[in-house]
Formats: sequence, C-alpha cells, structure tokens
Amino acid sequence: IMAGSLIKIDEEIVSGAVASVTLTGIDSTYDVYMVKVNQMESVNDNVNPFLRFTVSGTGDSSANYDYAFKNLRTDSSFGNEAVTNDNEINLDNIGTNTGEQFNCIMYLFNFNNASEYSFMTLEAVNINQAGTLKGRQGGGVLTETQITDGVQFFLSSGNIDNGTFTLYGLKK
Repeated sequence: IMAGSLIKIDEEIVSGAVASVTLTGIDSTYDVYMVKVNQMESVNDNVNPFLRFTVSGTGDSSANYDYAFKNLRTDSSFGNEAVTNDNEINLDNIGTNTGEQFNCIMYLFNFNNASEYSFMTLEAVNINQAGTLKGRQGGGVLTETQITDGVQFFLSSGNIDNGTFTLYGLKK
C-alpha cells in the first residue's frame, strides 16, 4: 500500500479487561477498509477470539457467517477450516502465557452496500494457548444484504486484556 493511502477512522487501545472491542465508522467514503489488530491478549487461558460485523454499531449475531481458512502451524501439518451458518467468525485461539497473543490484518469489502454481502479477508499470526506459532489465511462473509458499519471483537470466554485495534479507510 502506497504511503498516505491509509486514513485512520477509529482506534481502540486496550490496556485492561474489556468484554469486547468495536470499531465503527465505515460509510461510503471508501470502497475498502482495513483493520489491524496488534497484540490482542486475553484474561483467560485457552480462548477463541471472535469477530462479528456491526449494524448500527451493534454486532450482528445472526447465524449467517461463512468462513474458510488455511491454518499454518509449527507443531503439525497445515490444515483447512471451513464453517457455514455460524453466528461469528472464529479467528483462532490464544492463551495467557508470555507471548500468547493474536495479530492480524483484515480487508473489508461491500460493507456500505445494502444490496451485497459484506466480505473480509484475513492474514493472521498468533501464538496459541499451547505456545504454538500459527498463521491463518482466508476470509469470511456475512450472507445478509444489509449495510454493515464496523467490526466487533470478543472472546469465547472472559475479557480482552490488551491490544491495539485500528480501522483504516483505503483512499480511492
């Protein structure tokens, strides 16, 4: 991405326990948005970070998320994951030991188009609850024709304890 093409829309810096992090501000200004998550950590061990798209600032919890990922692991062979009709997108797994965290870059498409599905792509790296380095590449979709205005991160159990969550618009 060329210098000056990312415009910061929203940022949340977490340094203590919160139940979720929501980034909003997606509108018709940009066609594509980018989300960066840096050093997302958990209060509880062995939890899954989840993602939902927001409608009017609230996470859409309908069972209309489909996603597929290639999982890259240092402790075993690579694997595939494909899920349909879920009520969130499972981003992976993290723990509480030193260095166990989730990091990613996402690109968001069609979020402000009421006649198209909202899509995301994901490139992620994390150290999971077992201390294993993992990478994840893939994408997801919310199979509803509606305007979505942001993203919400939360955990399968407990609170997010740390992390920087940033939403950018990509200049047209």
